[in-house]
Amino acid sequence: MAGLNPTLVEIETPDTRRLLELARGGDGEAFGGVYRAYTTRLLRQAMALCGNAALAEELAQDTLVEGWKCLRRYNGRCEFFTWLCAILLNRYRNSIRNNRLVPVSGLGSREQDEFTNAIEKLTDHGSLPDEAAQLHEQTALVRKCIDSLPAKHQQVIFLRFYVDDSLEGIAAALGCSVGTVKSRLFHALDKLRGMNAMSAQFVNLKTKE
Repeated sequence: MAGLNPTLVEIETPDTRRLLELARGGDGEAFGGVYRAYTTRLLRQAMALCGNAALAEELAQDTLVEGWKCLRRYNGRCEFFTWLCAILLNRYRNSIRNNRLVPVSGLGSREQDEFTNAIEKLTDHGSLPDEAAQLHEQTALVRKCIDSLPAKHQQVIFLRFYVDDSLEGIAAALGCSVGTVKSRLFHALDKLRGMNAMSAQFVNLKTKE
């Protein structure tokens, strides 16, 4: 069950914040630096959502292109990575609704190479085949349960337990109050507990952390 949380907890650095400010002003080269800073973390979250490397790559690419297009909307009230992950979740839900993911060609060859290298780093070569298969099945089952929740409940589960952000950060990213986030999280966890033993175990592990 340890593999259910792919989060790499990192603090935004002064250099990253400086690049963000330049990118918000229209500096494409600065956004390239932002892109490289968040590629691997975003791919991990995409993998947690869809469980497929090829689809995760398309999701993450789509998210970064969308992030670049609407970067000026980012107001700095939450971690930039949380803001990106909220976009990622919306793209994922759209892909499920449309039963497809649209390949993105809006990034340059350097960025495409970054994605390829990052995807390779995500592979766990230390797990035995049987252990890897069992973990994959467990992760897929929990993911299926989360996918069955209403969209507003999916958001808080994903941002709280996979992205590992604070209630305040989630509220800022979603544009709602902390009280609303707490209420949605309570109801989401309650629904997951009642689904099956695996999702109940997920809830128990996460609420103990």
